[in-house]
Amino acid sequence: MAEAAAIILAAGQGTRMNSDLAKVLHRLAGLEMVNHAVRNVRLAQFEQIIVVVGYQGEQVKAALEEGVLVVEQKEQLGTGHAVDQCRDVLRGFQGPVLVTYGDTPLFRSETFQELLAYHVEQGAAATIVTAHFDDPTGYGRILRGDRGEVLGVVEHKDATPEQRRIQEINTGTYIFQGELLFHYLAQITPDNAQAEYYLPDVLPRLLRDGHRVAGFVLDDPGESLGINDRIQLAEAEAILRERICRFWQKRGVTIIDPKSTWIEWGCQIGRDTVIYPGCLIQGGTRIGENCRIGPYCRLSGAEVESGTVLEYAVVVDRTVGKTDRILPFSYITK
Repeated sequence: MAEAAAIILAAGQGTRMNSDLAKVLHRLAGLEMVNHAVRNVRLAQFEQIIVVVGYQGEQVKAALEEGVLVVEQKEQLGTGHAVDQCRDVLRGFQGPVLVTYGDTPLFRSETFQELLAYHVEQGAAATIVTAHFDDPTGYGRILRGDRGEVLGVVEHKDATPEQRRIQEINTGTYIFQGELLFHYLAQITPDNAQAEYYLPDVLPRLLRDGHRVAGFVLDDPGESLGINDRIQLAEAEAILRERICRFWQKRGVTIIDPKSTWIEWGCQIGRDTVIYPGCLIQGGTRIGENCRIGPYCRLSGAEVESGTVLEYAVVVDRTVGKTDRILPFSYITK
């Protein structure tokens, strides 16, 4: 597989969150939204990861996991302008470049791996990540030829009635060949109502010059969900909760009621442990084997030794063992 880089766009404010905090710093499953994107890209084996920051850039930079290169977009002049801030960093880079967003935390690393493999196999100059929506209103539609080749993208407002019946949409995540990406970024103009440089404007220029643009269809359209407000934040949290519970169930943990059980990133749970309803298991918690947790426990940074039973208890930054007598409704901390 070719050496690949990834650009994560995380410069926006996110005004619809109605928050003093930059949108990408809001947490899901105990992890900042932008760090979900970073981890998913890293697990997909993209060697170089660049995060473009803008609003509250210093705070975003401070929150980012190690091994990430940060580039600043001083003025928010559109997605094309944001990607172009990486020009010097990727000068001469000829491999695939993934462009995704810090507010799309639900992409699986396996999906990014499959996307990269598909892009290379197709020999494409660019690959659009697409999805089929029952209601595609508001999204750009993918135009394909008789052989399934991508002919372009038409925005909803510009689409004909026939084109609006197309249910395959552009998710806004792409892979480009590095040198071609920056060659054509230099050609786009801000000829639109917002006077911004739009990344999708690269696509018609690639097609005009005879380059191949491929379309990679998501098996699960929900992976492309972008977070714009608190409602979508809660929807994404529920999806991650289900994924994390399934992860531990497949590794030998019994979860009586996954819908009422919240497990964050960065936890460890041993086999044959049973998690009863109403539990919140937060980052840094390590639970041994054959434990009984709950109902209604909160564990944060806790070390729970094998064989321990906890009911209606809160344990924060403390080790508890099976010989400890923890009474229900106890609050245990260091």
